[in-house]
Amino acid sequence: MKLPLILLLLACCANMAFSQPDCTSKAVQDSLFREFSKRADNYAIEDPARGQIYDSLISICPNISETYQEKALGFIASRDFEQLFANIDKAVELETNRWLPYRGYLHCILAKNYEKAIADFETAEQTMPHAFTMDHTFSFFIAMAYLGSGDLEKAEQYFLKDIATQKRGEGKNDIHYNTLLYFGITYYLANELDKAQEKFSECLQQYEQHPTANYYMGLVMKVTGNRQHQVYFQKSRQYLEEGYQINEPNSHYVPYPRQVTLADLDKY
Repeated sequence: MKLPLILLLLACCANMAFSQPDCTSKAVQDSLFREFSKRADNYAIEDPARGQIYDSLISICPNISETYQEKALGFIASRDFEQLFANIDKAVELETNRWLPYRGYLHCILAKNYEKAIADFETAEQTMPHAFTMDHTFSFFIAMAYLGSGDLEKAEQYFLKDIATQKRGEGKNDIHYNTLLYFGITYYLANELDKAQEKFSECLQQYEQHPTANYYMGLVMKVTGNRQHQVYFQKSRQYLEEGYQINEPNSHYVPYPRQVTLADLDKY
């Protein structure tokens, strides 16, 4: 049987009364974080008890950046952006290179604060060129921010930078299918339909069951008068009902924009 949270916290405080750990030691920080994370994992992300466990760790060692990031997850679930970014800002303060790109990702995809997202990623790119976060290059998220704000020309420029970064080295890596999806959407919104169809086709070559890519391919074909558009709408519906998704980290709590829904498909 699990001990009530209050007993765990009291036991922790009693232990700490005998010996204050050396919070400047990375080994001590890692050990404490592992121990408190095990306790926190007994609770759902949105459960306030989980946040209270991390608060108790902060009271012992306030300089462990991961603590603030983990505590912030509860505020992602509740959409409390004020508390979310208060904690993420503290994590960035403690370990800038580690958490600045993550904050930019949250500004971009979750909060849709595109100006702050671009600022974070431009700063991160200066200190960590060609780096990745959440499976994507920094340029990808800058492109997504410009796409979200409606600056399609800038979005195109940064999707090209994103692709160039992914092709670094021997250049044999597949381009991420969601780069191709959102690059295609950029061209679709710019009414450059041939280029849009090319990107959606490349996306579907990698991920045939991508519901959103099938949907946008259908839209392009409908606009251009191609009778095959219904085939792609049907595929999109089939794959959506079978549970295929965009396949991005944390997409349940941080959904990517412009994903197809059954309501969208009902229009066709």
